[in-house]
Amino acid sequence: MKIGVLGATGPAGKGLAARLADVGYEVLAGSRERAKAEVVVDELREQWGDRVAGITAANNQAACDAEVVVLAVHADAALATAKYFADDLGGKIVVSMANHLVRSGTEFNAVLPPHGSLAKEMQALLWRSQIVTAFHLVPAAEFAELEHKMESDVVACGDDDTARATLMEIIESIPDLRAFDGGSLENAVGMETFAAVLLTINIRHKVRAGLRLSGI
Repeated sequence: MKIGVLGATGPAGKGLAARLADVGYEVLAGSRERAKAEVVVDELREQWGDRVAGITAANNQAACDAEVVVLAVHADAALATAKYFADDLGGKIVVSMANHLVRSGTEFNAVLPPHGSLAKEMQALLWRSQIVTAFHLVPAAEFAELEHKMESDVVACGDDDTARATLMEIIESIPDLRAFDGGSLENAVGMETFAAVLLTINIRHKVRAGLRLSGI
């Protein structure tokens, strides 16, 4: 499967692209400028060698030429990016992983859009695409450390059953990640807002905690 990552020059996008390539996916690492993507891909190859041989540098439009496209851009740019590439993303599975948060001292607070979550807003814009969500509670730095076991649970939400199952398969392909079906996009708001709580805990307790479900 070919996976495109829009915003692959940022911490989350760069790390996720590396993780996906490491488990055998063909990854199109996108950026607004292809040259910036090439720099990032060169850095990853210098660090990880053949483990990330499946990554190809691209601009964001070219990165849309994949079966699954991850929007790894910053939350402030997620909706604008989705709208701009709406035609290119038609018929694709689009993964939203952004949390719209603001920091206030030693805590984070969620900022909710009119539809209740960024994912719902994105689905309204990309009505020809299948929006699914995941990775909200995985620290960006965790992705890029390929030698580090992530040991995290990832909840996938989406209205399309096939798209959600595809995303869960991708999640499970990364060692030590467990994928869980979180239901429709109505539940995406829970994951996006809990990210604020988790980040607040990490700041106040000086840790880098993630999500782990017990009893399963």
